Amino acid sequence: MNPIAIPAVLFGSTGRRVTRVGLGGEGVLRTNGRGAEAMEVIRAAIDAGIGYFDCARVYADSELYYGSVWGADPAARQRVFQASKSAVRGKAGALAELDQTLQRLQTDYLDLWQIHDIRTPEDLEMIGGPGGALEAFVEAKASGRVRCIGVTGHRQPEILTRAVEDWPVDAVMMPVNPVEGVLGGFLTSTLPAARRRGIAVIGMKVLGASHYLKPQLDLTADHLIRYALTQDITLAIVGCSCPAEVRILAEAGRDPAPLSAEGQNQLHELFRPYARKLAYYRGVM
Repeated sequence: MNPIAIPAVLFGSTGRRVTRVGLGGEGVLRTNGRGAEAMEVIRAAIDAGIGYFDCARVYADSELYYGSVWGADPAARQRVFQASKSAVRGKAGALAELDQTLQRLQTDYLDLWQIHDIRTPEDLEMIGGPGGALEAFVEAKASGRVRCIGVTGHRQPEILTRAVEDWPVDAVMMPVNPVEGVLGGFLTSTLPAARRRGIAVIGMKVLGASHYLKPQLDLTADHLIRYALTQDITLAIVGCSCPAEVRILAEAGRDPAPLSAEGQNQLHELFRPYARKLAYYRGVM
């Protein structure tokens, strides 16, 4: 019997559709020289019906791992939504990285190319100014080498919010987890800004690099993924280290029963005493 399909939703205002969960670029994908294990995870995600695949130019061999799969199975590549990222801040360097990314992924286009990890006002000025990377992203979309463009960030909510409001992006990637429910910023500022503009929202840091998993407290991967999908986001991505973790992710995506307000508040209270320390990705320890 085939498993129940993972629900698909519109990717912002692009007219494209994506599954509610996607394979993140962390886990076994952000490694070097573990191609056999990485291919098992990618294949497990395809077989489970996951349709969104994340990586980045700076995520070790992640692009090469995907490229090994897509090169051997071009039809599978056409069925999925492949995203990558560039952290280069200038136009020429970003375009050079796009060439490398496409070559490594063994594809001639990206479904989503993202400006990676913006943190400071200087990032905004450099990327958005003359000769900045934003020009490369807009040019790549106009040429068809990239179908959608996005921006990611996990340090400063106000910086990411400004990019969402000011740049012609189709998507934003940001942290979505109970720590953010306590601290505010990404969920209370960036998310509403994205929704006002009608752009897609991709939730990351869903499990806090597995630091938030406490089965004895019912803090399982399934519970935290359901918390993320209860928020007003498009999809949640999670890095996986083995096919078993992929199956947990896919199952949560197939039946994303929302958490009640009471259930969300219980998680917030559990995290509240340690929230700033647990927001390690913000650079706050």
